[in-house]
Amino acid sequence: MQNLLFVDDEKNHLKAMERMLRQRKNEWRIFTAPGVDQALALTKKNAFDVIISDVRMPEKSGFDLLSALQKEASTRTIPVIILTGNCESDLKRKALEKGATDLLNKPVDHQDLVARITSALRLKSYQDELIHHNLTLETKVMERTLELEHLHRDLIWRLAKAGELRDEETGNHVIRVGHYCRLIAQSLGLSKEETDLIFLTSPLHDLGKIGIPDTILLKKSTLSKNQWKIMKTHCEIGAAILLEKPKGMEAFYSLKESDLLPPKMDDHLKQYAATIAMTHHERWDGSGYPRGLKHTDIPIQGRIVAFADVYDALRSKRPYKEPFSPKKAWQTIQEQSGSHFDPDLVDAAQKLQKKFESIRTRYNDQ
Repeated sequence: MQNLLFVDDEKNHLKAMERMLRQRKNEWRIFTAPGVDQALALTKKNAFDVIISDVRMPEKSGFDLLSALQKEASTRTIPVIILTGNCESDLKRKALEKGATDLLNKPVDHQDLVARITSALRLKSYQDELIHHNLTLETKVMERTLELEHLHRDLIWRLAKAGELRDEETGNHVIRVGHYCRLIAQSLGLSKEETDLIFLTSPLHDLGKIGIPDTILLKKSTLSKNQWKIMKTHCEIGAAILLEKPKGMEAFYSLKESDLLPPKMDDHLKQYAATIAMTHHERWDGSGYPRGLKHTDIPIQGRIVAFADVYDALRSKRPYKEPFSPKKAWQTIQEQSGSHFDPDLVDAAQKLQKKFESIRTRYNDQ
């Protein structure tokens, strides 16, 4: 059944409309309203396929009805047929400007009324199909976007774990660092987008260690001066892995989006991860590497990861030391505030000690 709403202040005219359409009662359900307010109240309770309204009514006109319908998303697409007199050309033009779908002259002819309503119903059917198609398409796009987002996250974490396998002593280090970074970013008031980015990309901070020889990376004793120089190149190696285009993939990068290739990982995501890889060993006082950046010249994500990386190293067992107690770890951090670490960041992180320990418990190395 399709719902029709007739709006007119003359009861006799409404009854005449109902009589004209009596033969279509199995197809069309007729509703009537003596004024605009009553009509709008009915639209809140019923879904109408067509509205037929007189233009001249004592309190609010058919123009007022058209304006009110256009303001609501639920009624904006309902076809409206406006009833006017033969000589009311200005009213007809204004009705169309206000959003009327069709015009019908009074007195109303039965066959003309049925034809106009049928045409309006056909238009409504097309509109509904288009809306349904667009909603379906939007849903599919959203689902695909979520799938790709989950895929990106999964691949990033797996890449981080792959790099971690080269260093047998770190266990769940990269996972904990990611969670520490998210907490710090939130406490510093970073936006949700940037907080999500640092949580997602901080586990890649030591990705460049993939390019460090085992004889250096896995050496149990102190590194020589030359070996330490090689070890420090893992920052540039990590950034290069994330930013350089792989050889043999030139065709992939030259094709346009219209070629329907799988979407590339967001460039902003890669740049953010590369910045972390490059700057997480910089120090607040400029004594870090590889560029010797100082103070706020060090990107905020680099400063956050530098703190989280060192804090977790202090709290973890290494071949050369036992894990520091929470108290000793924080004492060490405080001693290096203003030299190694951004002092404002240290102040913000100090309030998160209990949450850090909870993360360590959840993602321990056992």
